[in-house]
Amino acid sequence: MNLLLLEPQEVTAEGCVTLADRRHHHLRTVLNSAPGDTLKVGMLGGNIGSATLKETTPERSILSDLVCTRPPPAKLPLTLILALPRPKAARRICRTAAELGIEKLILLNSYRVEKSYWQSPLVQTERIASYFLEGLEQAGDTVLPELIVENRFKPFVEDRLPALLEGKRALLAHPYGDAIPTEAITEPTVLAVGPEGGFIPYEVEKLLLAGMQTMSLGERILRVESAVPTLLAKLFP
Repeated sequence: MNLLLLEPQEVTAEGCVTLADRRHHHLRTVLNSAPGDTLKVGMLGGNIGSATLKETTPERSILSDLVCTRPPPAKLPLTLILALPRPKAARRICRTAAELGIEKLILLNSYRVEKSYWQSPLVQTERIASYFLEGLEQAGDTVLPELIVENRFKPFVEDRLPALLEGKRALLAHPYGDAIPTEAITEPTVLAVGPEGGFIPYEVEKLLLAGMQTMSLGERILRVESAVPTLLAKLFP
């Protein structure tokens, strides 16, 4: 945790914040913070700054002198369309996506996505938001990616994807696509990544008809949790 994220409603009229959750635990057991220490904090959805640890006990920590004036780091101009991964992998991928600064994540159903994945508590909206928070705390960011869940492939691709792609670069990661662009991308981009085993041919055809262009990382076929950070690092160096 490189940034202590606070929510506006936690700040009292006197400018203090009382923590009694995992953030309090982190201050005491990981950072070993003591009263008087200056801490790096950020207001969720707002600016970054500092606060002073006024008091800490086994039950709670109190912060004071809260000042947040520096804007968070800029987001990547990226919407990531991701076929819903295995629930245990979802935490790592969503956390990484937030760390790297994507603007929007669309979780999409696909033929190779097992139906049971959608029922897992690990991929419910509240849990995904908690994974995003972990990524923000690691990266020193305060702005959550926008999350959209699309559990019906065809209506999304036919009815909503074309409008989403307007004015944007549209890339479909595919093992047998064209080589990855060599120049750094600066314009708004939509990147689609399939499930383990990839999108089936019907889905690839639908995505291409919507306006996407295939691209490839080369001969090696990566797991989704490896492919996502690799793709983002190569597209936005």
